[in-house]
Amino acid sequence: MVNILIADDHALFREGLKSLFSIENDFKVIAEAGNSYEILDMVKNKQLDVILLDITLPGKSGLDLIKDIRKLNKRISILMLTGHPEDRFAFRAFRAGASGYLTKEKTFDELNKAIRKVISGGKYVSPEFGEELANEIKKQDGRPLYETLSDREMQVMRLIASGKKVIEIARILSLSKSTINTYRARILEKLKLRSNVDLTHYALNNDLL
Repeated sequence: MVNILIADDHALFREGLKSLFSIENDFKVIAEAGNSYEILDMVKNKQLDVILLDITLPGKSGLDLIKDIRKLNKRISILMLTGHPEDRFAFRAFRAGASGYLTKEKTFDELNKAIRKVISGGKYVSPEFGEELANEIKKQDGRPLYETLSDREMQVMRLIASGKKVIEIARILSLSKSTINTYRARILEKLKLRSNVDLTHYALNNDLL
């Protein structure tokens, strides 16, 4: 039996997936979580085989959680299941330690296939994205500017673009205000932007929120 945790902040989406999984004899949803704190608690206290993890969550983002989950349990397969397009976040998710990446527009049959692939130790991306991923791994130049951001810089950028103030971001990340301001300056320089408004527009235009 494959024990599954559904980590998504939309209760109706979780209910829909649980209903679909109920017809699979070898899959069992044993836990669900709506925010980052619940996810880490489940990882500590449940015997999980795979986590279906969204990127946008209350608390830490799914991308940030990958590393936290890996510290607690290296065996669990992490399949990103999100509304964010693959070409925006899949590379970063795999670098962090994800086992697969699937967008919510895909069918349940493809999700079923993806889960079976990652629990067998493989990596999963959609067939359409597989070639692009292979090419991107080989490329050194020509990356979009947001790909030059470190994971922490991406985290700060998304928080700024979502409207969070420096003091809020400092509290969320347990960093000082001066450190956040340093990250902000570095992010603006790398993205060739001038202000938080420019940064927000950039994030929206590139589907980074």
